[in-house]
Amino acid sequence: MPAAEAVERNSYELAFHVLPTVAEGEVSGVFDSIKSLITTNGGELFDEESPERFDLAYDIVKHIEGKNRKFSSAYFGWVRFKTEAEAIAVITEELDTDIHILRHLLIKLTKVEEANPFRFHEAMAAEKTVRTVDEAPAKKEKAEEKDEEVEEESDDTETDEAEEKTEA
Repeated sequence: MPAAEAVERNSYELAFHVLPTVAEGEVSGVFDSIKSLITTNGGELFDEESPERFDLAYDIVKHIEGKNRKFSSAYFGWVRFKTEAEAIAVITEELDTDIHILRHLLIKLTKVEEANPFRFHEAMAAEKTVRTVDEAPAKKEKAEEKDEEVEEESDDTETDEAEEKTEA
């Protein structure tokens, strides 16, 4: 293929928050419309994580219908795709005007990032499981250490009292 005909397709990841005011049943429709936007602009999807609701680390303000509204939760999802660089401007412009999107971020992926996707919802579920498992033994160990310290102190006190009686 001649160099003039070769079109470079880069890998991108689009992460987004869907407004929490969107009904749970309609979130998949919003996700499908995002994927359709990408494919109609020449994109080829190769990985995704469906949006799921979670609490945000901080409130996000969005101007909707003439008012600033604060949101403390949203549906978060992402999609990875390959496309030409020229299509990115069109995709971003469309996302900026979508009334269902609270916020979005589009990044170009490196080869390492492309090979190792981070699955947010799986990581959140694993973190909750790990915390539950790790905290219980740590609390038990601390309680056992405190009991040992108390026992050691009482042994020393009894020994000191016995020595005083012997000396007297």
